[in-house]
Amino acid sequence: GIPMEIIVGKMFKLEIWETLLSSMRAGEVAEFWCDAIHTGMYALVSRGMRRIAEGRDPLEGQKHRCGMGNMFDYHSTGYDDLDELQRTPQPLIFIMELFRVEEPSAYKRDTWAMSKEEKLAAVPVLHSEGNRLVLCKEFGQAAAKYQEAVICLRNLQAKEKPWEDGWLKLESLVTPLVLNYCQCQLELGEYYEVLEHTTELLQKHNDNAKAYFKRAKAHAAVWNEREAREDFLRVAHLDPSMAAAVKKELKQLGERMRKKHVEDRKRYQGLF
Repeated sequence: GIPMEIIVGKMFKLEIWETLLSSMRAGEVAEFWCDAIHTGMYALVSRGMRRIAEGRDPLEGQKHRCGMGNMFDYHSTGYDDLDELQRTPQPLIFIMELFRVEEPSAYKRDTWAMSKEEKLAAVPVLHSEGNRLVLCKEFGQAAAKYQEAVICLRNLQAKEKPWEDGWLKLESLVTPLVLNYCQCQLELGEYYEVLEHTTELLQKHNDNAKAYFKRAKAHAAVWNEREAREDFLRVAHLDPSMAAAVKKELKQLGERMRKKHVEDRKRYQGLF
């Protein structure tokens, strides 16, 4: 129901489509007859497009390997006509309508489609956009910007050896973005999201006072009094400059817990 996008030069599974589309003008409808040598991957491409049309994940059930490798595992596309085409490849006729052509500078690439250099260049831009949105109190949109920047860096980190210089340099960029993301989630009331991400961060950097502080606030918000107190006290130990903030938070926590205990007692009395 929506136009398909192809990024020329990114080795789409059906490479012949790039050749066909590159010969067309915007607004043109054209018909192409293609020999079987160019159509061998069509069954897999069509399977993905059909699943999208059905509202399903096009990669549903696949392992992290090439499309043909998945075919050997599962022996079927799930569609009889495509299975027959898979067994006996045929020449095919494609009818295409070219809606629009965009210059590389105008097209907003998804993270997966970016080169290493593009990802590195995108990170400070996304970070800055996130900060601007925070100032406007658009915390949901800001969180999305920080998350996108983290994904860019994590993709690059996956190609580095953990804890070596390249990995550590990228990690130093990831940490403040994760903390900013967590602050947005605190503002949005997504406390368990904050607990998950701060805990993951502290498993790598157990001396990060800001991560403990945000985790403590999330614990406090979901009534984990003991865990919140432990994290707040750890913050004061790691960073004495935050002692005043910790004292304030502990006072508020104590008041909230006392109020909750009073309300709980009244509620339980009413039950009996």
